[in-house]
Amino acid sequence: MIFLGLGSNLESPEFGAPAEVLIAAMELLARAGPRVVERSPLYRSAPIPASDQPWFVNGVARIETALAPHALLALLHRIEARMGRRRGVRGAARIIDLDLLAHGGRIIPGCSQNGLVLPHPRLAERAFVLAPLSDLAPLWRHPVSGKEAGNMLADLPAGQELQRMDN
Repeated sequence: MIFLGLGSNLESPEFGAPAEVLIAAMELLARAGPRVVERSPLYRSAPIPASDQPWFVNGVARIETALAPHALLALLHRIEARMGRRRGVRGAARIIDLDLLAHGGRIIPGCSQNGLVLPHPRLAERAFVLAPLSDLAPLWRHPVSGKEAGNMLADLPAGQELQRMDN
């Protein structure tokens, strides 16, 4: 299974509010070839680390594609650029953030080319990833730790503010 993390906390003049931005990103992805199999419910989450920037809208999508991980990541970056994402300060507010969370059971360590690490290095630390991932695949196992998504979510310390949206 291939999972993508979806996030937005800025409106887009072209695509609308953050929830609409995420839907538009999945449409652009599907037009580029990968098949969006399913998308989780969306969640509102406080920025990490805490700041005064707007809350994020987050979700997870399960896709199917023949693209290798590096090619898929490059496609995600092209979609982000097309949607107006400008990379700068890490953790800054952004129109769109598309993360490759997992690509099957592949493990790519932190020293890989192009900065790709699989599974995503902070996947197991973030409620805004684990809650929607658990909605889609609660029994999915992290390829390194072997822990199930639902258990990783339950094991998180308190303090990450997250609200499921009606969508």
